[in-house]
Amino acid sequence: MAGGITETGEPYSPFVGLVYMFNLIVGTGALTMPKAFATAGWVVSLALISFLAFMSYMTTTFVIEAMAAANAQLRWKRREQEEVSNSDSSSDYSDDEVNIRGRSESVETRPILSVQRVGSADHFDIVERVEMGQMASMFFNKVGVNMFYICLIVYLYGDLAIYAAAVPVSLMEVACGNHSCSAGGVKYNDTDPCWGPVSRKDAYRVFLAVFTLLLGPFTFFNAQKTKYLQILTSLMRWIAFTMMIILALIRIGKGHGEGHPQVAQLSGVPNLFGVCVYSFMCQHSLPSLITPISEKRRVGALLLADYVLILGFYSLLSFTAIFCFNSSLLRDMYTLNFTDNCDVLGVAFLRYFLGLFPVFTISTNFPIIAVTLRNNWKTLFHRDGGTYPWVVDRIVFPLITLVPPIIVAFCTHDLEALVGITGAYAGTGIQYIIPACLVYYSRRHLEPVVGRDAVNKHRSPFRHTFWVAFVVFWATFCLMFVTANIILTESKN
Repeated sequence: MAGGITETGEPYSPFVGLVYMFNLIVGTGALTMPKAFATAGWVVSLALISFLAFMSYMTTTFVIEAMAAANAQLRWKRREQEEVSNSDSSSDYSDDEVNIRGRSESVETRPILSVQRVGSADHFDIVERVEMGQMASMFFNKVGVNMFYICLIVYLYGDLAIYAAAVPVSLMEVACGNHSCSAGGVKYNDTDPCWGPVSRKDAYRVFLAVFTLLLGPFTFFNAQKTKYLQILTSLMRWIAFTMMIILALIRIGKGHGEGHPQVAQLSGVPNLFGVCVYSFMCQHSLPSLITPISEKRRVGALLLADYVLILGFYSLLSFTAIFCFNSSLLRDMYTLNFTDNCDVLGVAFLRYFLGLFPVFTISTNFPIIAVTLRNNWKTLFHRDGGTYPWVVDRIVFPLITLVPPIIVAFCTHDLEALVGITGAYAGTGIQYIIPACLVYYSRRHLEPVVGRDAVNKHRSPFRHTFWVAFVVFWATFCLMFVTANIILTESKN
């Protein structure tokens, strides 16, 4: 849930934190990236994904600086309370004695560093996990806080719609696809038969209904991903991605590659933008990821190394895909290109494993995202001292969480479009606008408190206000560009 101060969790080393971040970022979005690369052209795609990786890294450093500022703010409030408590307990002194002891100065106007310089603890140490919702409450006004939650809720709705479509699509392809190796490279239509009179589209909706009935009830309860489940899904993810890269490289090395991707195709850029933004998304989970790291001195360098590795991984996955497969035959979900093509993968069990890989990994994430979205709805409408009626708390909030993404998934299973739209709109807010606003207002908010001489040791290397303005300008430009492209495309159709 995006809000409130939660337990820090068991500490782990910086290297483990690097691995966790890699696993957090590399997810469902990576599977839609090869087709987006093929649609936009390999030169344009490489340039854009490199630039977006840089922008995502920049806003990640913004969030970490805001986390440190939030920790300093919390320490200041505690110290302020201690000052008031000490002042009350020292009422034996006269006003003159209090003035001599230096208490005549207003606590609120004294810089934090002048209150107490004893002890080695740095005020900007990140020791408490302050989620983005709590930071928004600390540094934004009421309108800003509501806008934050609305943006996060829209993003989570997009996430759930992508998950709700991805699982039935994978099940439909495995159940309806030809796995006898006699139809490799065939592109099916939704109206093609699956089981006798049942079309592929009908089969997809049957699987969507089963998916909803099995996983939907978790929305009405609390669910959390256990450590062992996380290890299992991470292991499956690594096996699947490594297999796809190696198999594509082997086919290209044998000279059987069918891909001849274009150099540039500007019409595919808007969707590629959304896919890349979605694929680099991690800002909303940084507090739970960074806070438990035991040694944070080199966290900036670790983040940079992580982004370089992820950029290289995405590029390798996408380039091997677009040169291995004909661009017109690349699927929205890249794993499906291996399910009915024995020229690439001849072992039936492994073809089924890759085809069902999204089913296992996404199904474990769906209840977590749903509960997170439900809790954010509760936070958005919560009023101090108020409680929700049982029906609203247990029935209404879960239903408004579950029903909209299922309806979207029922109407379309175009994963590339779902990922592109989610990333281009809500993703732009979460990844660019909110981090930029958080770091800007945290600096303004803390300067009168900590003083100008205080140095946030976790401050972003992009500390000049120019970078904040640049991020906001870039986000605004991208939103306008994507919206204009959608309008023009629809008007042509």
